[in-house]
Amino acid sequence: MRPSARIPGILAGLVLATGGALFAAPAATAAPTSIQDCEQYVVQHGKQVTDAVVQACYEGQIGNQTSCTASLQAAGISANIAGGACRAAH
Repeated sequence: MRPSARIPGILAGLVLATGGALFAAPAATAAPTSIQDCEQYVVQHGKQVTDAVVQACYEGQIGNQTSCTASLQAAGISANIAGGACRAAH
């Protein structure tokens, strides 16, 4: 392969690799923030963050809104606050 033919191939590979890294990076940092948003929502409404709340917020973050709401209600949080917290997690 001639050197002049290699350069565009190398540049194209770098562009694809960089674009993929930039695309994947925001997704990797989104998870902790949404769980923290859920926990903050609970605290803002006068409730304590317990292990059950943390687990429920995780369930909401992975998309299991029904389980999130049910778990928060089982932890003594009202349905309205539980629904808002689970929406904040997702």
